Amino acid sequence: MNYSLFPSSTVCDIVRLRRKIAASGLPPKHTDRNLLIGSWNIKAFTAVTDSFEENANASPKRNLRALASIAEIVSRFDIIAIQEVKRNTSGIRLLQKWLGPDWGMLLTDVSGGDEGNSERLAFLYDQRRVQPSGLAGEIVLPVAPEGTPADQFDRPPYMAGFRAGDDQFVLLTAHIKYGEVPEDRIPELNSLARYIASEIRDRVGDGNNEEANLIVLGDFNIDKREDNPLFQEFISTGLVVPPQLNGLRTAFGTKAKYYDQIAWFMGSLDLNFNNAGVIDFTGTVHPELTLRSMAYRISDHFPLWAEFIIDHSEEKMADTLGIDPGMPDPFSVVPD
Repeated sequence: MNYSLFPSSTVCDIVRLRRKIAASGLPPKHTDRNLLIGSWNIKAFTAVTDSFEENANASPKRNLRALASIAEIVSRFDIIAIQEVKRNTSGIRLLQKWLGPDWGMLLTDVSGGDEGNSERLAFLYDQRRVQPSGLAGEIVLPVAPEGTPADQFDRPPYMAGFRAGDDQFVLLTAHIKYGEVPEDRIPELNSLARYIASEIRDRVGDGNNEEANLIVLGDFNIDKREDNPLFQEFISTGLVVPPQLNGLRTAFGTKAKYYDQIAWFMGSLDLNFNNAGVIDFTGTVHPELTLRSMAYRISDHFPLWAEFIIDHSEEKMADTLGIDPGMPDPFSVVPD
């Protein structure tokens, strides 16, 4: 992005935003060393008003100033799952253009019906560091044993495979329906948890390594973690959320919300997890607006991130030398 072309208000937003990104613990990209995966519900991501200036009569409210802040966040990841992309994709396509020619994108079709809310799911990825493996598809629930058709998702989850260095992984992103009553979300959470366990995790044992490193991420509309019944449904088949995310809210409001998650099956992930966090950008972008007004420019959800180490050089050297790489200072056995 050419920051010299941005108005001063936009640059000030980005300066403050960079402080928040640093405070979140999100590390920089290190070539051949780490993999940064993100997830973000960008509220009603549709067209963008073609102006950096605020216009009370403009629709949509999201303008180029807001897009600059969104691009600043997205650019920090190697790959990010984005929920709530709308039928009109001009906004996310402009975001991809601003990120530069090295960025690729995968988009689902629009979810049909009133409950689908005309939404898409998307992945944006830095092609210098991540490449699609070729695996991609929406999740369709199988017919029950007695032949009864399954109730499908209002917004079908989307799964895609990627490669980073020598590592392969699969991301499954979802936006579970909200519903005014939290218990109304349980059927979709239950269906997704059971599908992930029975249709994806279990068949990995049959030798299909393509899906071995499965990471589930997105907006699951779970109010709380720990003993919350929605969260318990989400993890009922063995999914584990990294402990670094446990106390971090993922959306603002009168009460802290924990709608968004990143999770995987403990013991089945070969990727070397290092850390995770949330970028809480409140007070940094459009600080002159109320939080509600700001949400229509940026989002009412915060981006989640997880870092994995993909540098396996020490493991390979330790294997050659016949030593345990997990030992304290394992290469101390090598003389100077």
